[in-house]
Amino acid sequence: MVQRRNTPQRRVIESILEQSSSPMLPKELHEKVQETMPKLGIATIFRALKDLVDQGSARAVNVPGVASRYETGKRVHHHHFKCTACQQVYCIEGCPGNLDSLLGPGFELLDHDIALFGSCATCSQK
Repeated sequence: MVQRRNTPQRRVIESILEQSSSPMLPKELHEKVQETMPKLGIATIFRALKDLVDQGSARAVNVPGVASRYETGKRVHHHHFKCTACQQVYCIEGCPGNLDSLLGPGFELLDHDIALFGSCATCSQK
């Protein structure tokens, strides 16, 4: 793996991901970065995200039915909730654990990612 320079742009992108309470779309990240770096292009966001994912500083969140979002790689293991009304994706802290019991004989669980679907608190109030 090629070691990338720790540029000011990359530091801002990584900082925004660390401060976000939910996974971000590249477009959302771009809009937030432009508040401090108005000339930064979306291509730079995509390159930085790829590099950050490759080095483990960011993680792609792939929830069925929505575009990939990104979050900091520093978060502990957790899962995600997608609101089917507003399409927002939220982090759900914790894990039910003991998923091995769902598998048949001879299966070995290596990893898992759980996505829950429903209405968020805001959309449930409408």
